[in-house]
Amino acid sequence: VQLVESGGGLVQAGGSLRLSCQASGRTFGTYHMGWFRQAPGKEREFVAAVRGSGSTTYYANFVKDRFTISRDNAKNTVTLQMTSLKPDDTAVYYCAADVDYVPGTYNYPERYDYWGQGTQVTVSS
Repeated sequence: VQLVESGGGLVQAGGSLRLSCQASGRTFGTYHMGWFRQAPGKEREFVAAVRGSGSTTYYANFVKDRFTISRDNAKNTVTLQMTSLKPDDTAVYYCAADVDYVPGTYNYPERYDYWGQGTQVTVSS
């Protein structure tokens, strides 16, 4: 499974960005997909996740009502729509795939099997 993120960039506080993750693999619809982020000097942290069917989503408390995760299984893509961005959202954002999801582990990075290379998001004040 290969994951390629795109859509990062520089945006002013209060602005929006849309991150996309293109995945390879014939069974993408069975993968649990997540977004994580890592700021300089900090550990990688969970942002959002979506189950294979797309019907169930999970969010970190700090992004609720600002970010939306979605997926298109026909196109093998997962998207993170980010609004009301803050300088604290500055980080490298990673897409990840869990091919054997265990309920309740959506926010554990060690549970994810495949990772993209990351895309930089910078929010200026």
